[in-house]
Amino acid sequence: MNRSTFRARSYGVSFTVAASLSFGIAVAAPAKNVDETAAKKPVARHHPLHVRAQGAETIGVEGRRQANWVSNPVSAQTIQNYVAGTNALKALTTLPGVLFNSGDPQGVNTWQNSFLMHGFDQSQIGMTLDGMPLGDQQFSNVNGLSPTSAISSENIDRIDVSASTGSESVASTSNLGGTVQFVSRDPSHHRGGTINQTFGSNSMYRTFVRVDSGDLNKQGTRFYVSYARNDTDKWRGGQDQFMQQVNAKILHPIGESSKITGFFDYADLEMQNYQDYSLDMFNNGGYAIDNLIGTKNGYETAYRIALAERGLPGGEVPAAYAKLKSPYTASYYEGAQLQHSYMGGVTSDLALTDRLRWQSTFYGHRSFQRGSVASPLLDSPTGAPLIDQVTQPDTNRFGLRSSLSYTIARHALNAGVWYENTHFDVNKLAYSEPLLADVLNGTATPVNGLSNLGTPFQRMYEQVFNTNTFVGYVQDTYHITNTIALHAGFRSVLNTTRVGVLANWEPYTRTTALSGGNSLSVSKPFLPHFSGEWRFAKGHQLYFDIAENVKVYPVSGYNSGTSPLSTTQAAFEASRNSLQPETDWNYAVGYRYLGKVVSGSLYAYRTDFSNRLQRISTGPTTNPYTTIKNVGGVAMNGVDAGLTLTPIHGLSLSNSISYNHATYSDNVPATVNGQQIIYHIKGQQVVAYPQLMYRGQLSYTWHDASAHIETQYVGKRNLSYTGDTKVPAYWLTNLGARYDLTKTLHRFSPSSFVHNLSIDFNVYNVTNVKYISTMGQNGYPMSGDYQSIVLGAPRQYFGSVHADF
Repeated sequence: MNRSTFRARSYGVSFTVAASLSFGIAVAAPAKNVDETAAKKPVARHHPLHVRAQGAETIGVEGRRQANWVSNPVSAQTIQNYVAGTNALKALTTLPGVLFNSGDPQGVNTWQNSFLMHGFDQSQIGMTLDGMPLGDQQFSNVNGLSPTSAISSENIDRIDVSASTGSESVASTSNLGGTVQFVSRDPSHHRGGTINQTFGSNSMYRTFVRVDSGDLNKQGTRFYVSYARNDTDKWRGGQDQFMQQVNAKILHPIGESSKITGFFDYADLEMQNYQDYSLDMFNNGGYAIDNLIGTKNGYETAYRIALAERGLPGGEVPAAYAKLKSPYTASYYEGAQLQHSYMGGVTSDLALTDRLRWQSTFYGHRSFQRGSVASPLLDSPTGAPLIDQVTQPDTNRFGLRSSLSYTIARHALNAGVWYENTHFDVNKLAYSEPLLADVLNGTATPVNGLSNLGTPFQRMYEQVFNTNTFVGYVQDTYHITNTIALHAGFRSVLNTTRVGVLANWEPYTRTTALSGGNSLSVSKPFLPHFSGEWRFAKGHQLYFDIAENVKVYPVSGYNSGTSPLSTTQAAFEASRNSLQPETDWNYAVGYRYLGKVVSGSLYAYRTDFSNRLQRISTGPTTNPYTTIKNVGGVAMNGVDAGLTLTPIHGLSLSNSISYNHATYSDNVPATVNGQQIIYHIKGQQVVAYPQLMYRGQLSYTWHDASAHIETQYVGKRNLSYTGDTKVPAYWLTNLGARYDLTKTLHRFSPSSFVHNLSIDFNVYNVTNVKYISTMGQNGYPMSGDYQSIVLGAPRQYFGSVHADF
């Protein structure tokens, strides 16, 4: 493989926390990575959301310009409880109502990941990094980048999560269901470094190295640079999954309370994907079916399956596939993804006066991707009964965010704008596969989507999109008394996308014209947001949150994603007059209590969702028949409850439960084989999201040792819109242990240059349960089964050594 805490003066205060009760879950924060600049500012009262514990940490809050009582910070320490390099979204499962799925233990394979929160998926949740938008989180992210590719998990200081309405100021046009804001750590004032080396099952190893410059001058200018390399064999099938990443950040203080920062990220991801499953495959095909590259006689097996599908001599289907309803598409020869991405930004945070603050960020992002699959649907010019089809999305975008914050009397005012331009080009190329005889005699080599592509014999399609986005907002937080506060604001959204077609190969697209020369606009001049809190008695808090939000039309290439522009010209014209962007009204109320021994929370929400657009897929996954349908409204009611007990020092027991009743409000008419039919989806739970989830965690710390065990229950989920196919419920249990060797090290070597030394051990899926994780990566069927689910990984073991210098 080619390795290439809130107050009236909200703009300048900080939270002092070490453990936070996030929806009733205790989250410990580390005693390091202090934001010294923020620490110089007056420290405000403790927010009821937070708990004082050992090793207090002062951290600046991105949400200081807003008042969102539903916002919950998840600390770096919580992320560190997982295996090094694990997708940071997985740490958010400590919050009830949150579900993260992946096909690999670390969750680095973006094709087979999904993140859901209170009935919404990742494409309906706004995500940012240091205020820079990460875009619509569907696969092959057109207007952003996945969090795992945007920043190494070791460089995340915290994640601010709003599982309700988000904030007016968040740079997102997809935040129907809340926001996830990643905040990177600042460079240390002290020169030093960090090394973490991890080993695990399936020959997994990860190396992370970070160097901090320390203060370079009297002003405190400082930077860090880090490098991470993650490599592991697949747990089934052949080949491996590789990723490397470089992060850098520089900070230059200006006076006592201003600064300029710069952040840069480079990520290189090259992975052979796991094969998608159907329920039929899960029930009748075992747990080992995968793509065939890297396995013994893999190309020959794929070749003979393709011949068998055509009824040609030499065709043969593996015996293990005999019980499958569709044995010919159970395995392909190969399916890979590659991504090279660069993203960075410069932020100025300036105190113009004691009351007025100006913050601006300019950012840019360049990404080249490649996704391949060996398809048995078409013949190669060589005569081989399969081709390799390679999709190449290419993204260029830049943007600017700027805001002013002003405090007067008991008001904290904030207004800002955000502009972004995105240019997206996507093309699909066809590559010829060799004859089996030539491969067997060594004169030819099969195509590998990560290398050995050669020259394409056909451009299957190419589309070009250009998108301009403008968002403006105004908000005010009014502290009526020291214990009562109200917030009001609104945002305005204007978004326009134009599409052009550069190529269309009809044998593949099955149409004379793709959607081209078209444009779609979304204009929402007034999207209001209201919230408030009341702190009463000691440790008690009540709050509410109400907002209207919109998601602009997504962008994706032909037959992929949920974009109305990813269809044929005829389908677009037929639906154009009825198209409406997805909108919703979110209502939430909550209660929290924080005590020394018992802490608890109760959170209830209601969402009225209009014009839900869904991708409906039929046919083979290598070339499906995809339509984008408005499946009508969704009425969603939910409740979360959490309880944390700390009966003795060092012992913590947390439990949370979430119930979500999200059902479609309308049936869906459709034309099937020339006949009008009605799909009865009214009253059915939304696809992919369970009604019931539970999470429990027991943790104990004794001297320098700590251990935790966590378990999560995920209820049944609908695969089809009509609910006639469901994915079974499962329990997933993980455990971890850590021992701090620092005292022992310094006892034997007082002058050691190693400041901190620790070892970690983690076991994923302790009970080795067989379960389905991600759903819908290829879309969802209206009824019946479809090859669009991902298997969860079996039991895996990991060990790490961490040293700070």
